[in-house]
Amino acid sequence: MQSSQQAIYPSVRAPMWLLVLVTLSGTMAMHIFVPALPLAGTDLHASATGMQQTITYYVLGLAFGQLIYGPVSDTIGRRPTLLIGLGLYLCASILALFATSLTWLLFARLAQALGGAAGITLGRSIVRDTAAPGRVTSDLALLNLLTLVGPGLSPVVGSFLADQFGWRAIYVFLVGIAALMVYCAWRLLPETNPERRSLEVFTIARDYGRLLRHRRYLGFMVGGSCSTTALYPYLATSPYIVHEQLGLPVWQIGWFATVTIVGASVGTMITKRLAGQVRPEVFLNAGAGLSLSMASALLLVQIGGWLTAPLLIAITFMLTVGAGLASPAALSRSISAVPGLTGAAAGLYGCGQMAIGALGTKLVGYGTTPATACAVVQILITGAALGAYRVAARAKSA
Repeated sequence: MQSSQQAIYPSVRAPMWLLVLVTLSGTMAMHIFVPALPLAGTDLHASATGMQQTITYYVLGLAFGQLIYGPVSDTIGRRPTLLIGLGLYLCASILALFATSLTWLLFARLAQALGGAAGITLGRSIVRDTAAPGRVTSDLALLNLLTLVGPGLSPVVGSFLADQFGWRAIYVFLVGIAALMVYCAWRLLPETNPERRSLEVFTIARDYGRLLRHRRYLGFMVGGSCSTTALYPYLATSPYIVHEQLGLPVWQIGWFATVTIVGASVGTMITKRLAGQVRPEVFLNAGAGLSLSMASALLLVQIGGWLTAPLLIAITFMLTVGAGLASPAALSRSISAVPGLTGAAAGLYGCGQMAIGALGTKLVGYGTTPATACAVVQILITGAALGAYRVAARAKSA
């Protein structure tokens, strides 16, 4: 039987900085637009609920795109597949720059995400193709961390650009980044997958179906996806909480998002430090439990009328510490749950992350008070994570 591990070709090297850039760009564009939602909504005559869908559509594009690029790159190669995705990302960014209506912008955001998914998926694949065995884990850990760092870092850039130059400046920036990536990938990126195979659609569908019927995998996948994306409702509502409810200026919105980077990084560091001493189930339950308690605390202080900027920062920090604790253990457990399907498991895990993130950003749009809607949705998501881990623990094996 053929091994599920990707072949390693250390003689072919891809610039790590380029893989970092294309991976970061996929998640960066997701939330760089968040601080500008109120400004763009006024310009496009769109409601807050409508503008929040620009985040939902982007996350949906990332979810479905990650299911596509892996099998396609196995057929036509990593390099041409990545160039196609980056080209779509560039064209969609130009389209968003000139949007004159919410519908136009939503279509552009969806197309931009479908292109950006190439960087996330193929960045990981190229690392597996080329990294020496001793560096695969550390290189993949770096790329995986960017899926958490990107949504937290990008609003800082977005808030500065929107405050100083207007919301369209964000897309000028993204067009420039996209053009640079296309050029660098075309000039510097070698083909790293010399072994091509036919695109076996039925085999791919069968593998995904097998994973979806596997209770242990499904529990870890759903739980990890919920833990990772519990911060998305906060990122989608933070402009309205910070600017409209707390009365702070637009340029400060991005800094409220950076707390998610610090919290997730602290949680991840704790997990990495104690991984050999503590069972993974401890990280899963402790992380999800901490996040659930913080989401409940946010709802309580909002209902009581006690919400302040320091309290919002403290609660969000602790919630994302919980995400950092649980997410690495959930990913490790899920991709090893079904031997022989590691690649498909990783792709479906990424899709699940973005799908649940899209659901979270969609649901907060139905609330009339942003902070209340954020807290309620986070309670639902983190509670689902805790329940999913329990299901996976009971399933044991299959």
